[in-house]
Amino acid sequence: MTTLTSPSIPQPNKRTFFILAAALVFWLVAYNLIQPLANWIAYEALGLAADSHLGESLAFFLYDVPKILLLLSGMVFLISIVRTFFSPERTRALLGGKREGVGNIFAAMLGIVTPFCSCSAVPLFIGFVEAGIPLGVTFSFLIAAPTINEVAVILLFGLFGWKVAGLYVASGLTVAIIAGFIIGRLKMEKHVADFVWKVHRKVDVEEEKLTWADRVERAWGSVKEIVGKVWLYVVIGIAVGAGIHGYVPEDALASILGANVWWSVPAAVLLGIPLYSNAAGIVPIVGTLIEKGASVGTALAFMMSVIGLSLPEAVILKRVLKTPLLVVFFAVIAVAIIFTGYLFNLVL
Repeated sequence: MTTLTSPSIPQPNKRTFFILAAALVFWLVAYNLIQPLANWIAYEALGLAADSHLGESLAFFLYDVPKILLLLSGMVFLISIVRTFFSPERTRALLGGKREGVGNIFAAMLGIVTPFCSCSAVPLFIGFVEAGIPLGVTFSFLIAAPTINEVAVILLFGLFGWKVAGLYVASGLTVAIIAGFIIGRLKMEKHVADFVWKVHRKVDVEEEKLTWADRVERAWGSVKEIVGKVWLYVVIGIAVGAGIHGYVPEDALASILGANVWWSVPAAVLLGIPLYSNAAGIVPIVGTLIEKGASVGTALAFMMSVIGLSLPEAVILKRVLKTPLLVVFFAVIAVAIIFTGYLFNLVL
């Protein structure tokens, strides 16, 4: 039996409101100073020519690093506030009783805002099975949660704006919904590890009553934790991207990763599977590839493959999935990513 208490949403007090307002003003001022400061350092202080390879690369690096870190900090803070209203237990309760189709859509959308990492794949999977959630709906959630990575969304927004970031979210949702629905239609419950079906327990889900001060504190803790883990990847990724930006000719990349090269999308997906990387490291590189002539669909397919088809997750999921279901799981995701890559190349 599962009981669920709706969370109360208190209004922020004056002190919390003042802190949030001051932080927003500071963030906006700092963000708008990045571009002129980067140009001044590269072209005035260091005396590099604006049309030189080194000058372009350095200005790109000095601009993108603080910009992305500021965007990352601000957006992680906001997303973390939203996530205080969700938990894996509450998500499981919300998905309970949902049928396939509508359930796949709902599960994929919840996967965007619910905390998830590869290490939590097994307990989440077991918990969803316990709650009686259909297998296909469960997979829609498990695909969407890591694939639609908030760090990737933030970085794409910072590099290319809301259109490309929105395409990434839309393609991730499409992959999660379609892949989960197909897996559900295949009726592969017999390929779930036997011990999973034998686990039964009473689940009582009671939401924590958090004040806005608590939510802000948790969000700030998430910022320190996430940015602390990924800042080096951001710097390395942008450094590689800066080199590509300044030195690699556009025609060279367009001829390999352009929309007119039919094999570029499947090749990008296959290349991305073994290249498991933090999203913070791969997105700046992908962003620069698009700037230099790579097609958006091919670049997004590569990024989604790197993030969503990770080998470590396959090893972890092997504990609860038998080999046929695990192979189908990754094959369906790969095909769906390839399809969305071709679709975006065609549309854009």
